[in-house]
Parts: sequence; structure tokens; C-alpha cells
Amino acid sequence: MMHFDSLPDWLKWQESHHPLAIDLGLERAAQIYRVLNPDAIKPLTITVAGTNGKGSCVAFLEAIYTAAGYTVGSYTSPHILKYNERIKINGEPVSDALICAAFDRIEAARQDTSLSYFEFGTLAALDIFWRSNVDIQLLEVGMGGRLDAVNIIDTDAALVSSIHIDHVDWLGATRDIIAIEKAGVFRAHSPAIIGDPHPPETLRQCAIDKNALPYCIGTDFSYHRHASGWDWSAGDQQLINLPDPALKGEHQYRNASSVLMAIQQLNTHIPVTEAAIQSGLKNVYLAGRFQKINLDNGVPLLLDVGHNPEAVSTLANYLRAAFPNRRVHAIFSMMKDKDIAGVIKIMASAVHFWHFVPLTTPRAISTAAVQEIFSQGQITNVSFDYTEFAGAFAAAKNQCQKNDVLLVFGSFFLVSDCLIELEGK
Repeated sequence: MMHFDSLPDWLKWQESHHPLAIDLGLERAAQIYRVLNPDAIKPLTITVAGTNGKGSCVAFLEAIYTAAGYTVGSYTSPHILKYNERIKINGEPVSDALICAAFDRIEAARQDTSLSYFEFGTLAALDIFWRSNVDIQLLEVGMGGRLDAVNIIDTDAALVSSIHIDHVDWLGATRDIIAIEKAGVFRAHSPAIIGDPHPPETLRQCAIDKNALPYCIGTDFSYHRHASGWDWSAGDQQLINLPDPALKGEHQYRNASSVLMAIQQLNTHIPVTEAAIQSGLKNVYLAGRFQKINLDNGVPLLLDVGHNPEAVSTLANYLRAAFPNRRVHAIFSMMKDKDIAGVIKIMASAVHFWHFVPLTTPRAISTAAVQEIFSQGQITNVSFDYTEFAGAFAAAKNQCQKNDVLLVFGSFFLVSDCLIELEGK
């Protein structure tokens, strides 16, 4: 049986313990969970799936339920700066000691069963939440839904934020097929909130086939923006003059609306006041999603982890709306399994100059490969002169003139490098 005294040592070992970095399936995690928690003690649970918007939905739920006075556990991935960000109670990352103690219990329980890095983290979060007696746990799906480790928990309400093409090697190449994977989190007789405004028919059909209770944005619930805020309605339920979400972008109204539908559906179990909803909307925070930082030279820095065409389309629209007629200098990198050409094509008209930074993770696109993509797109306003983030950041910042915007986007790893750079300074 393995034991480590520090969280970094645990994580380093977990990264090489399992033969596959991504190994979808429920059997291993479910088996260990039954040993850890034989009485199946489970807090009220909301599971959030989707291609984009999962993290935002969890952040909204966390902020609102915390404002309502409940003890809230939230499990998300990936992290940006510290692993502890993945497991939070009332918005605060739990301690190294708490995670290490959970890993010790998991290690004792697993015997000869091999677990992936993600399965270790998921089991640790579930173990910590029930032992901490949280009132509600919010579980973000890592990939897909049907075979994702968080799906070992029978959720009390499921929310699917959006369906787009991503992770095709694991989830399929069409929205219809991907929707079936996402719908794996739906449960019989439980609310199935669908936040995609144009969902594949397979998503709603899966909910019906599972005897879940589907609620779709635009039909079963909706929102309306106006000069003094926005309104939300679902049948005879209405919330008027809500404050604009602290998370920026039109898509955040859809995410917030879906969250309000989930909250409304669970209101008999865990009541929430309108005051708590307003407070949560105003105070919600999520690093790396249209995160704006004012640099010391007066240039606004915008960070976004968006890494697929749908996410960067939203980013491009936000740049046009929030920074009209301003030159954008982009520091950019992506993972090699993403639609890099599609992302670059969408952002080409929005970016004045590109700075590509190679990342150290094996999954990242190489400089030579991304050079070829830029060349095929006939984009020449790009520099490949950097071996690390600090050099690209210094060059891009120096290149910015008054009224320009500095953008860092394309990867969680890249946003992490940026925040570490800023923290160091």
C-alpha cells in the first residue's frame, strides 16, 4: 500500500500509476466507493455536464447556495493554479491534509484495483464531502457523462449546459452521439435541465427514455434582458429585475438561467430565497473565464480557457462587444487533439497579432505543427520566437499601445502560466 506525506508526492505518483491518462468507465470507481462508503451516505447532489459552461454553472450554484447559508461542496476540473481548487467547501479549496487523508483511505480500499488520476480525485471529493456533512454537493463531469467517474453517484438533478463537438476520440464525432454520452447523468424521476438553446433531439429523447424530467431553455424556462437587469421565468414562476451576472458574456445568462431552473426544481428539499439568488449572481467568481486584470501599464489583460470553436466564438463576440475597435494582442496555445485550425480561423479577424507559446505537457501542439496551421490559413501576423510564457508575455505587453487589449487564451495550462507569472511579479 502506498503512502505519501505530501500532496505533490501523491499527485506525482497518481500520474504514472494507471496505464491510461483517460480511462472512462464506472466499475473501478464504484467498487472503491462502496468500500469507502458502505452505507451509501450521499448529500443532495447536482451533477453538471456539457461541452462548455460546466464550470460556470457550478460557480453559480456554489455562490447562490453559499449565500443561502448552506454548506456546499463543489468538485470541478481541471485546476488552474493548485490541485486543491478541484475540491472546495463553501468556495474555499480544502487543505492538503484533508486530501491526503482521503487518498490514504482510497489507497487502503482499492487493494489491487488500479485507478486513474481523475478517479482518485473524484473519490477523494466524494469522501470529503460526505464526511464533512455538506448540505449539497455539486459535481462537474470531467468528460462526457455516461462513463465519467462522477456518474457513480445518482444525482438529484442533472444539468447539461451545452452540446458541441469536442473529445471526439472518446465521445463521438456528432452532436447527436455526444448528447447521448452527456445524457448518461440523467436519472429517472429527477430533473434533467437542458441549457443548450438548440439541443440535439437525442438529448431530450434520452431524458424521456430514462423517465427523467426534462426542462429545456426556451420552452420550459427562459430569460429576458432589459436595461435594468434581466428576468427569469418558468411557467408561473418568475424572478424580476435580477442583477447581471458577475461572469461576463451573453452565454452566462443562459448558464445562470439553467442554474435557476435546477434550484427551483430542488427548492422543496433545499429552499433558496431571492435575496440569496441576487447575492450569488453579483458575487460569483471563476478564474480564467473572461477574467479581466488591469496591468500596470494600463492595458487590460483578458484571460480565457476556451479551447474549442464554440467557446472561442463566444470569446470573439465578447471582444467585439466589450472592446470595440481596439487592437487585440493574443498569447495563444492549445492541446494537439483540439480543432486548432477552427479556433484560429474564428479568432483571425479579432486578433491584431499572435504570440504562440509551446506548452510543456505532452498533449500540447508543437511549434512546428502550429506553424503549419497558421501557414495554411495564410496568417502571417504571428511570432513563434518563444520557449516559455514569460518571454511571450513581456513581448506582447511591450507591443501593446494605449487602448490595446492583451488576450491569453486556448488552454487551462496557458492561463495557469499567466497567473503564475503575474503572481511572481
